[in-house]
Amino acid sequence: MRKIKLYIANSLDNYIAREDGDVSWLLTDLDYGWEEFYDSVDTVLMGRKSHEKAVALGMSHYGGKKNYIFSRTISESDIDEIEYISSDFGTFAEDLKAREGSDIWLVGGGNLIRQFLSSGLIDEIVLFIHPVLLGRGIPLFLPIDEEINLKLIETKTFNNGIVKLAYSKQ
Repeated sequence: MRKIKLYIANSLDNYIAREDGDVSWLLTDLDYGWEEFYDSVDTVLMGRKSHEKAVALGMSHYGGKKNYIFSRTISESDIDEIEYISSDFGTFAEDLKAREGSDIWLVGGGNLIRQFLSSGLIDEIVLFIHPVLLGRGIPLFLPIDEEINLKLIETKTFNNGIVKLAYSKQ
């Protein structure tokens, strides 16, 4: 069965962007395993707001991947690789995991991540913690109703202070 993986960078104080969505604080001097990860997935899941932010930054979609965007307000796209999903995310995600294919990347944002976490749909969490305290911004993890215990499966440190932490469901 395919895995849903949250693969994301955040600040040491749990933010994925500044309040205005700016991510210029991210260190992009190395690949950090990005190409290998990107090649390991064939499907991308994201919320509408995350998609709109990507479009504003000049990226319409993740090329070569099926892009599913969860939205209650938008239903059609001019891009073949994009499909908007307005149905129940849990049922959709379970069906998607059961299909043949490579792993699935959960891009964000925070509300979608919370829903997937609360429903037990995330199989792995891979964080790249950047050595910066933003003080405020858009949080990665929003409050959830129940504690979720994870198993550490990988750690890696980089010379510039970034730490990679990978966890799986127990």
